Amino acid sequence: MLDAKFVRDNLDVVRQAMADRNASWDIESFTSLDAERRELIQAGDVLKAKRNESSKAIGGLMKDGKRDEAEAMKTAVRDINEEITGIDARLTEVDADVRTLLLTVPNIPAEGVPVGASEDDNVEVRRWGTPREFDFEPTAHWDLGPAQGLIDFEAGVKLAKSRFVVLGNDGARLNRALINFMLDTHGSRGYTEFAVPAMANTETLTGTGQLPKFEDDLFKTTDDLYLIPTAEVQLTNLHRDEVLEADTLPRHYCAYTPCFREEAGSAGRDTRGMIRVHQFDKVEMVKFAKPETSFDELEAMTADAENILQLLGLPYRTIVLCTGDMGFGAAKTYDIEVWLPSYDNYKEISSCSNCVDFQARRAAIKYRSPGEFKGSRLVHTLNGSGLAVGRCLVAVLENYQQADGSIVIPQVLRPYMGGQELIAAKG
Repeated sequence: MLDAKFVRDNLDVVRQAMADRNASWDIESFTSLDAERRELIQAGDVLKAKRNESSKAIGGLMKDGKRDEAEAMKTAVRDINEEITGIDARLTEVDADVRTLLLTVPNIPAEGVPVGASEDDNVEVRRWGTPREFDFEPTAHWDLGPAQGLIDFEAGVKLAKSRFVVLGNDGARLNRALINFMLDTHGSRGYTEFAVPAMANTETLTGTGQLPKFEDDLFKTTDDLYLIPTAEVQLTNLHRDEVLEADTLPRHYCAYTPCFREEAGSAGRDTRGMIRVHQFDKVEMVKFAKPETSFDELEAMTADAENILQLLGLPYRTIVLCTGDMGFGAAKTYDIEVWLPSYDNYKEISSCSNCVDFQARRAAIKYRSPGEFKGSRLVHTLNGSGLAVGRCLVAVLENYQQADGSIVIPQVLRPYMGGQELIAAKG
């Protein structure tokens, strides 16, 4: 959430930022509410000063025996109190309306983020690895997986509905191996692992920006809980309404969770296979950092995600998202895209973002440093996929497939699969 004072003092900056993001916001309502808020505060201050003067005068009148005048002034004070009560009630309403309005305004892009309208304007910053040249026609995972008994799309529909999948046999084992490998690797690089609930309440999802704007993308339960779209929600809110000590920053957290998304706005996109499904596994990274180091932490987080792909030997590219393609809460985002032979292209497998103080303001996450400044300041929060497990499984199947339908297991995953080196071709 943007700071109301910043918006008030920098209307042109915010207006241009929203234009760069192709986002609309109700500037007229904000300025009107903000003006009313200041008028209410001023009117309340005048009345409170008048009440204080009258209260002091009443004592003097009573002391001088001017009881009738004192009683009349008491009546006037009661009337003033009623006016103040009305002003305070309206001020509470206005503050709530301003907050509601600001909760729907996206973050301001960081300096240097490329300005653009869509994903076509994203900028590639590096590549790693070379896509494999097959001496046979590679099979897409939506055919390879079922043929080898690793993925069952029909069972997913039978048990739930379309865009759910069932993994079986070595497909399920490979999925679990990837999860454990990712968690162990991030742990070796300084991340503290958590196991968190797969459901979250409204306050938690509001803290990270999924609510109120993106409720249609969430699965909701009958008792007002939501299935989480990412562990970022839970990991970030672990410190909601807390003040952290500066010497404990930065904090690096990670967690594996199942994730659930309605994908309400994705009709017709990546409908085949496991690229865009309603339930998927993901290992998430979250950081809490001081403002002066948060962009360095973003570079390091992106490198941590890339490290997983390098260890797996999967070619990828890293791009910086333009203003028109960034997520709601991000100030700067790197997407990492893995090579998939079925698309003859790169597909997103991780998104690493610095949200600066946008989420921390919503969730009231601060830090203090007595030797540096008085009071407390908002932390900067970062999040990144490390990685999307299903897409990683797809990348392994497609990039490591052999002509007979078998799949070579990457070296780093073999200890997690009891030393197995190959998923043998079925039949």
